[in-house]
Amino acid sequence: MAFVSSFVPAASAVLRRGAAERLSARPVARSATTVTMRASKSVPFMEVPPALAANPDMPGNVEFDPLNISSYLPIKWMQEAEIKHGRICMLACLGLLVQEFFTFPFYKNAPHLATAGHDYGVKVGGMVHILMGVIIFEALTTPAVVQMLNGGDRQPGYFGFDPLKLGKNPSFAVNEIKNGRLAMIGIGGMIHQQWMTNQGSIEQLFKGNFLPHV
Repeated sequence: MAFVSSFVPAASAVLRRGAAERLSARPVARSATTVTMRASKSVPFMEVPPALAANPDMPGNVEFDPLNISSYLPIKWMQEAEIKHGRICMLACLGLLVQEFFTFPFYKNAPHLATAGHDYGVKVGGMVHILMGVIIFEALTTPAVVQMLNGGDRQPGYFGFDPLKLGKNPSFAVNEIKNGRLAMIGIGGMIHQQWMTNQGSIEQLFKGNFLPHV
């Protein structure tokens, strides 16, 4: 009886320990939410790119990257490029409209349409001046961009030029990106419409002619 009374508790302890080991070895059922892809805000039928999901506070981030380019290129470099091209296109849209009413005296004989104006600029050397200006600007700003990509605290698009102190308001950063994106699309549409109608953008509005020139 003494043997039995000492064996039964020991055996039961072994059985309990074995059951605990089997339970710990059993795979744990995971919630489906941990493996489900999160949909993009702007493209709901696609997964949000990881680089955009990791930067939710990035100005203008609407998780739109259907080609998933942000997975192959540094996100800050892409921000820099978008802001720079947006600023250029905003100036281009303004210039394309203003030159229908005013041109510099040394360009008074220049055509006012974008396509013909490009050819004229190449002929007289104006496009060369623009190209040289772009090369100089890129050469001067490239070190700052490289420093940013190497872990510096510089923000994309920042060059210390803010005479009106608009950068103090965070909403202006979003507004700049939104208007820049619109301008990148707008300048392409304006130039294409000029090519189709053979008329300036303002001229088209006054004459109501939006169809191809016949």
